[in-house]
Amino acid sequence: MDSEHSARRVDVLVAGAGSGGIGAALAAARQGCEVLLVERDPVLGGNAVRSGVSCWEPGVGGTGIPFEIYGRLARIPDAVGVYSYGRHALWQGGPPEKRYPGGEHVVDRDARYIDTLQRHSERPVSLATDEAHCRAHWHGVVFEPQSYVRVVTEMLAETKRCTVRTGVKVCGVSVEGDRVTAVRLSDGAVIHAGSVVDCTGDGVVCSLAGCSWMSGQDSQSRFGEPSAPAAPTKEVNGATLVYRISPAPSAAVEDLPDGVPDRCWWRERFPSVSAVQYPCGDWNMNMLPTLEGRLLNEMGERAAYREAIRRVRAHWHALQIGHAEFRDYCLSWIAPRLGVRESRRIVGEVVLTERDLRAGLERQGHDDVIALADHAIDMHGVRGAHGNLRGAYGVSYRCLIPRGYSNLLIACRAASFSSLAASSCRLSRTMIQLGQAAGTAAAIARRMDVDVARVPIQVLRDSLREQYVQLEWPLTQRLRAHLDQDPRFQHRSVC
Repeated sequence: MDSEHSARRVDVLVAGAGSGGIGAALAAARQGCEVLLVERDPVLGGNAVRSGVSCWEPGVGGTGIPFEIYGRLARIPDAVGVYSYGRHALWQGGPPEKRYPGGEHVVDRDARYIDTLQRHSERPVSLATDEAHCRAHWHGVVFEPQSYVRVVTEMLAETKRCTVRTGVKVCGVSVEGDRVTAVRLSDGAVIHAGSVVDCTGDGVVCSLAGCSWMSGQDSQSRFGEPSAPAAPTKEVNGATLVYRISPAPSAAVEDLPDGVPDRCWWRERFPSVSAVQYPCGDWNMNMLPTLEGRLLNEMGERAAYREAIRRVRAHWHALQIGHAEFRDYCLSWIAPRLGVRESRRIVGEVVLTERDLRAGLERQGHDDVIALADHAIDMHGVRGAHGNLRGAYGVSYRCLIPRGYSNLLIACRAASFSSLAASSCRLSRTMIQLGQAAGTAAAIARRMDVDVARVPIQVLRDSLREQYVQLEWPLTQRLRAHLDQDPRFQHRSVC
């Protein structure tokens, strides 16, 4: 442990131990770098743990480190499962109040990890009209947050090159020319690193370093995005407060806390819920959204969390009143932190835009793709900004390089995306991919004695392929063979 005001030199400093930070620290440490990983919260995991976002939605690119995490989770009883669609309000007839109050996702013992690696379709697909397609092709992963912490902690420890510091914030950055020369932590320690990777979610390191950043909806003219508004706005993607329900000792409707109305006071009716079944039988409940993104920015984190708690309580009470099946469950946990989908976005050497998403991998024109994604354009609580994609797209390595900086990378939801692109690219497995690319780049930079901004892209891409990162669509034969080794099914055959 560093004492107060001490200085330390490392090869790579990774700030933020969410999805991107875990990917970056693992990749760099495994390739010989001395890594310091710092996290403001008391535990690792970021949104997946503190915000209860312990579900990986369907999407390409979730190979590499995500598949390894899944494989380790699969060896822990009831720690992970693959889900398929159950009921959905859009697929049921009758009046709205009689339908399932959103979308139900149930653990499917016959679905494999490889089945979760595609969201897009070559023909236009709508959740409202294509029930058969969604049931057959849209699968995701659900896992226990504490098991996830255990697994990633073990993986980081096994490198023997990664020091993890929790409960520590970045509070100062020194810059000389185009380089970050030192990072000051909240305990007084000063860190000097050859490469710095910002995985804080809000781009804290980049902001303190003076990087340019964006916030809110971009105007249509800024990036030539057809779905963007004519003028910029302050609207950002909605935030979620996930809660968990568990089987109750006896059927009952739980009482509302004092001061919480028995109605929806912030809109015409309660939002729908994405309910995902855990392998143990509990349910992950995600109100879509709990809080408008603009309101989060206006209120501040603490006040917004208090308001979100009230909305969760009212939402759960309404579910129990209106749907008898929920009276067999009790509210067992509320996430200690809001799940934030969008905040500030750092301006990089390249900005990923809706045009990249629509063009797809073959027509984007980037020769430095380091991660793939295909999630829909998906803005919660913002009208008009939705749409499934018809192909996979790539994320340019230059989206991770803040404009004007040579030894600094950004590998989290605050990377260089337009607001519309961020609504697609923000998912957890994609963030792990960005982190894995950033950590690998830092290791190559150390080995070649260059800055991360000057790492040869072909060397980086070849190294990622060696780590089973998907950079082509469809899956290569080598990668498919690797993914076919699904531990859940190997374990089943042995038993």
